[in-house]
Amino acid sequence: MDNQFIFKKTRIAPTPSGYLHLGNILSFAITASLAARTGAKILLRIDDFDRERTNKLYVQDIFDTLDFLEIPWDEGPKNLKEYELEYSQVHREEIYKRALQQLKNSGRLFACTCSRAQVVTAGAESVYQGTCRNRNIPLDTENVCWRINTDHTKELEVKTLGGASKKAGLPPPMHDFIVRRKDGFPAYQLISVLDDIHFGVDLVVRGDDLWPSTLAQLYLASALGQKAFPDTTFYHHPLLINTNGEKLSKSEGDTSVHDLRKQHKKPADIYALIATMLGIKASVGSWQELAGLSGINF
Repeated sequence: MDNQFIFKKTRIAPTPSGYLHLGNILSFAITASLAARTGAKILLRIDDFDRERTNKLYVQDIFDTLDFLEIPWDEGPKNLKEYELEYSQVHREEIYKRALQQLKNSGRLFACTCSRAQVVTAGAESVYQGTCRNRNIPLDTENVCWRINTDHTKELEVKTLGGASKKAGLPPPMHDFIVRRKDGFPAYQLISVLDDIHFGVDLVVRGDDLWPSTLAQLYLASALGQKAFPDTTFYHHPLLINTNGEKLSKSEGDTSVHDLRKQHKKPADIYALIATMLGIKASVGSWQELAGLSGINF
C-alpha cells in the first residue's frame, strides 16, 4: 500500500427508488477495490430522504444484493431494522435544516416558483436562466424552491485519484442550483455533501455523470465554510450503457440484479456480464477481478 494514497473512509450510497442494476454494481466493485488498496473503510449510506420514492422492498434489495455479490462494507446498517432505527437520513434532518438556515442567513438564497417544465421551455438543455433571481420572492412563500445564487465564474479545485487536481467552474446545469425543494425538503446536493462531511468521508467514488454534482457540492461546502470537504479525493468512473447508448437507470427498468437472480444467475455470471458490457475479454468472476480490469490507475 502506497502511503501517499491512504484514505480514512469511502462510501457506497444507493438510492432505494428501484432494484439495484448492473451500473450500481460496477460502482460498488470499484469502490470496494479502491478501499482495499488505500486502507479506507466503506460506509453504506442509503440515500432515502426522498420519502415519496423510497420503498422498503428496494431498501431490502440493497442488503440482499450486497450480500449475494459478497461486496463488503464496514460501517452503516447491516439490515433493514438497523437502517430504520439508526441510519436513515431522516435521523440527520436537523443537520440539513441548520445548513439551510445558515445559507438563508447568508443572503445567498432566493425563492423560485419555476416548474421543471418552465425551466426546460425557457432555456436550452434544461439550463436555469435565472428567471426568479431578482424577483425578490419571500423565501417563506408556499410552493417555492430555494436556489443558491451562484458565482458562475468561480473556479473550483477537484482533487483526483493519483494526487493531481482539476480546476473547473460550475457547468451551466448547476447555475443557481436547488438546495431546498418545493415540498420543503433539502435537495440532493445539500444532503450528499453534508452526509459526507458528517461521516468523515475523504474518498468519493461515483460515475462520470455526477461530475457536475461534485462541482456543486464543492461549491456548497465553500458557501457553508466547510474547509475539510475540498480535501476530499474524487474518482469518476465510466458508466455502463444500454443498447440505446444511454446510461443504465433504475427508473427505466434496466437489467437489475433482482431480475437476474430470478433467472438463476450466480454472482460470477453477473460480474462476467458487466465485464462484457465494458468490453473486457478476460475471464471475470468476482468484484475484485472486475475492478482490477476496469482501468483504475494511480
